[in-house]
Amino acid sequence: MYCLPYHFDERVGDSPRCIFLAIGMVCMIGSSWVSNTATAAMMFPIALGILEAIRELMAKNGKKIELTNFKYATGLMLMIAYACSIGGVFTPIGTPSNIIMMGLLDQLAPNAPSVSFIQWMMWRFVAMVAFFILTYIILWRMYPADENHIKGTQTFIQNRLKELGKWTKAQKNTLFAFTLTVILWVAPAILTIIYSPDAPIVKTFNMYFPEHIVALVGGLLLFFLPVNLKKGEMTLNWKDGVEGIDWSTLLLFGGGLFMGGLMYATGLSNWMGAGITNLIGSNPSEIIFIAVFCIFTLLLTEFTSNTASTNLIGPIAITTAMSLGFSPIPVAVGVALASSLGFMMPVSTPPNAIVYSLGYVPITKRIKTEAILDFIGILFITIPIVIVVVGAVMGL
Repeated sequence: MYCLPYHFDERVGDSPRCIFLAIGMVCMIGSSWVSNTATAAMMFPIALGILEAIRELMAKNGKKIELTNFKYATGLMLMIAYACSIGGVFTPIGTPSNIIMMGLLDQLAPNAPSVSFIQWMMWRFVAMVAFFILTYIILWRMYPADENHIKGTQTFIQNRLKELGKWTKAQKNTLFAFTLTVILWVAPAILTIIYSPDAPIVKTFNMYFPEHIVALVGGLLLFFLPVNLKKGEMTLNWKDGVEGIDWSTLLLFGGGLFMGGLMYATGLSNWMGAGITNLIGSNPSEIIFIAVFCIFTLLLTEFTSNTASTNLIGPIAITTAMSLGFSPIPVAVGVALASSLGFMMPVSTPPNAIVYSLGYVPITKRIKTEAILDFIGILFITIPIVIVVVGAVMGL
């Protein structure tokens, strides 16, 4: 019934349940460090190949199915889309919403305690695991497989692994640069544990290796790690580096931070914050305040992209929190987390749009599933985690 015992059995790849869980975990872990769009784009072809192999194998056994009407296919497609969004909440670089909120905190609340890379990861790890467990349970109950074992899927997976071949020099270099970047990101927390927050070595490291410089070092390193020295080939060349960057996304981030600054400078955020304050009372509790902004962000994210909703709600949430005498950090974390729960509409996140375009998920099934996840996720995971985990640290 469960996947764990099958790890000692060669039939692990023949278990639809284990495949379902494994693909979800790969998507979650991958999207924690890589764009959720890129992770979804990589995983969907693999999932489609597995589903096609399942369809052919079941046809040989006399059971013909159409993947567009196959419950397991629907669940697997939704698992990929949701797991990519869920994994993005873990690290500051996992999804644009995280980067935007951290930037808005630095810009609009310079006197608030800074949120480090490792602090963000510690707060969001609990949310990520809770979201994934909830998603897995709901999707598997709603879209179970008709068979406990489907012979042949193990062979299909093994063949795909063989097709990948051995690791190339460029792949090894990329892994090295990525590992070094992650180590430098978490090093301040390790140094703080070994020494103290005020130790000279910690201050020196933070001065010379802030998080944005570390990211830049990791990227630039790929221009100097050789693939073929004789031909002068590096892991990344200037043409690929410049043309491969999604400049429109970077401009969107910068534009969002600029608009947030304008909203604060012109007083628009205070005016909008006052309107929200009137709705929840002149002296609301901080818990109600956080809950209102989390729910409002989730509802807006369902009809716009999570990046757009964060750019709009983020400045209002931060400035309103400060005007009420609250710490802006818990509500900022809550807004970023809620913006990643846009599961219902295709426009909410790129993985949603990808899975919708494939035609494997009927819109009625999609709305029903995502409404359940949104409701449970925001009320029983997002708000409690922000209040308990982040609030405990910030003295809520």
